[in-house]
Amino acid sequence: MPEVARLGRSVATPTGPVRTWLLEGLQTDRKEIEHGPHAKHPWWRVMCLTGVDYFSTLGYQPGIAALAAGFLSPLATVFLVALTLLGALPVYRRVAAESPYGQGSIAMLEKLAPQWWGKLFVLALLGFAATDFVITMTLSAADATAHILENPFAPHWLQGQRVPVTLFLLALLGGVFLMGFTEAIGIAVILVLVYLALNAVVVVTSIIHVLQAPQMVVDWTHTLDAGYSGPLAMIGLSLLVMPKLALGMSGFETGVAVMPVVRGDVRQRITGTKRLLTVAALVMSVFLIFSSFVTTMLIPHEEFGEGGKASGRALAYLAHTFLGEWFGSVYDVSTIAILWFAGASAMAGLINLVPRYLPRYGMAPEWTGAVRPLVLVFAAIAFAITIIFDADVDAQGGAYATGVLVLMLSAAVAVTLSAFRRGQTAASIGFGLIAAVLAYTLVDNVVERPDGVKIASFFIAAIIITSVISRATRSTELRVTEVDLDPLAEQWVNGAGGLIHLIANEPHQRDQDEYNDKLREQWFNHRLRSDEPVMFVEVTVPDASEFETELHVRGEERYGHRILRIESSAVPNSLAALLLHLRDRTGAVPHIYFHWAEGNPVLAMLRYLVFGGGDVPPLTREVLRKAEPDLERRPHVHVG
Repeated sequence: MPEVARLGRSVATPTGPVRTWLLEGLQTDRKEIEHGPHAKHPWWRVMCLTGVDYFSTLGYQPGIAALAAGFLSPLATVFLVALTLLGALPVYRRVAAESPYGQGSIAMLEKLAPQWWGKLFVLALLGFAATDFVITMTLSAADATAHILENPFAPHWLQGQRVPVTLFLLALLGGVFLMGFTEAIGIAVILVLVYLALNAVVVVTSIIHVLQAPQMVVDWTHTLDAGYSGPLAMIGLSLLVMPKLALGMSGFETGVAVMPVVRGDVRQRITGTKRLLTVAALVMSVFLIFSSFVTTMLIPHEEFGEGGKASGRALAYLAHTFLGEWFGSVYDVSTIAILWFAGASAMAGLINLVPRYLPRYGMAPEWTGAVRPLVLVFAAIAFAITIIFDADVDAQGGAYATGVLVLMLSAAVAVTLSAFRRGQTAASIGFGLIAAVLAYTLVDNVVERPDGVKIASFFIAAIIITSVISRATRSTELRVTEVDLDPLAEQWVNGAGGLIHLIANEPHQRDQDEYNDKLREQWFNHRLRSDEPVMFVEVTVPDASEFETELHVRGEERYGHRILRIESSAVPNSLAALLLHLRDRTGAVPHIYFHWAEGNPVLAMLRYLVFGGGDVPPLTREVLRKAEPDLERRPHVHVG
């Protein structure tokens, strides 16, 4: 693929209709990526996109609660709702206010760990995010398949075809995103409105049946009194089983991940995101409480078990029982559709989250700034996971819950530390208590279902390995987005008369002897005339883990010598970018002078990758060679 040299990066120019289509909408500028897709949408439409995952859990959440808590299911669900409204919702409303560009709590925590440690920490959190989002796609598609195969009207030839049907649904989901983001949101709005309306009909009808037979409530209370020693025992047991219900707490991380899609400026985006998080949580909480109550009252407990008619489809069971097979089948179709499209919110989260981190770290190719290549990559990963787990919902549940809980815990820790740093003692204590509850929930889930950590570890290892490889292969890009000269440096450049000689100096004592010795060395090695104007250039590396840099060149005069001082993440790349900038500014090809470094070249390359230095002369020339193919226009590198 041919490349057009541009200061700060080499931008791939697509050739051919397929590549042009794949890279349509490619975003390479960091500010473009932060502002997200050009098409923006009202908050309630974005809520529908994130809500297809959140609301779709109504398809299986009441059954999970019944299996985990038995007759205590309504009480355990109330505690889950309390954790949602009093814990997760306040946490993510604060995340939305402090991270309005879609990076979520990961960006807040990134600032706490310095340099490479911070990058590795972010990669680990991205591994859990990938676990959450990718397993959301595969688990939801597998659950939709289960609803298809269990429907009485399903054709017989589909029986036993769980994996092929799930792969077809995933391919269909990827196809929607290949068409465009706006189309995905349009489908989500229709699915959510229809699904919530049908659920409202089922829940209201079920409540009427309970009210018409109040003896069921009396029998339920008698069962609780007989089975448990008192209210405290009921509360304690409900709290113990609550972590098993955490599967239904997804959606919050996706909500902040897609913030750039919300219409309006930054302030309006924050307000809209807070509103969508609040409305989604309130709507879901109402449905969870009432659905848990009616399913406990109206469905025989044995039907929730494996092979039972209400297994994984409690509300569908009530729809078929009280509203007839035709309405029940319509409800099944709606449930299948929203479960299939639940992966859309996860896909949206991934294609908004990944470009905000990995390309900025140099740990992903430039094409990750385009939507369609990312869709193909994530769809392929989802295919592989579906085949590995045989499209089994239960086998993927542990990984899903682990990913959700780790992200929610990271968000709680982030806002706790943020409140503490701002001196907000009461808020930090409150958020700290929420973090403690989420930590308990996570530990309990990991102990009971350790497979989730194993899957997340695989994602973390894959992300780190591919990121390191990408960082190494992209290390000789210019990596400079802008060069800015201060007034003194600009005065020196303008007065150079079109002939610029730079002497690269690694600053040590920065005394008069250092500069005089370096100048004599260049006179001797390169036969520079004493009357030729020269400037020293010094680059210091405060943080080598950063990939891209804005060069701010400061002029400084010491002991009669002119010195250009730069701070950057990599010495060779910054020198190359400065030389190209000076060439374009003056119209003359500049020269830079080095002395050979001593030491092992392999170790020098490792120092370059990790610390931004290494064997600077050949690396500077290599960066220039890649950025400027024309020998006549390429700045000259002299080494002696």
